[in-house]
Amino acid sequence: MMSWIVNIVLAFVLIKFIIYPGLGFLLGTGFPVVAVVSGSMEHDGSFNNWWESGAICSTNQCTQEKWYIEHGITKEKFRKFIFKNGFNTGDIMVLLGTKPKNIDVGDVIVFKSTKPYPIIHRVIEVEDSKKAFIFETKGDHNPAQGNYDKNISEERLLGRAVFRIPYLGWIKILFFKLVYWIGGIIGIG
Repeated sequence: MMSWIVNIVLAFVLIKFIIYPGLGFLLGTGFPVVAVVSGSMEHDGSFNNWWESGAICSTNQCTQEKWYIEHGITKEKFRKFIFKNGFNTGDIMVLLGTKPKNIDVGDVIVFKSTKPYPIIHRVIEVEDSKKAFIFETKGDHNPAQGNYDKNISEERLLGRAVFRIPYLGWIKILFFKLVYWIGGIIGIG
């Protein structure tokens, strides 16, 4: 039993203090991999089903298609975006540190928000004021933008998603749910 515990502790230390920082150095970001913890980028069914699913344009009900067209993004343009079919809760996303000038509409970025965790959403607008870049994003699954999706300064940018590993993030999600559950049982949560 003690050997098992020591192996788990060693694996944690190795990943946390050697592998993760090493990946961060190679990929140019302090967040080289992130687990997707929400469904904001999921597509229900096929691309066409998602494209016709509900959204909110201004204050009226509409479709994702109409929402994106109002923001200058056609179906043909969207189909050329990376992760055009979204990704799911529990996926791991590999991030690349990217200069703000190299971020384009359609890229998927991770940024700091007012929430206790970073957000991963698709860029729908890039503003270059010559002094700094400002980004607007939207979760593909979300019916509209949240307040946290607007006026994202380049200082809040953590990286650009470049690769998806399905399901592996469930390890982190289930671990944190277990810790939260145990904390509630013993009264520290």
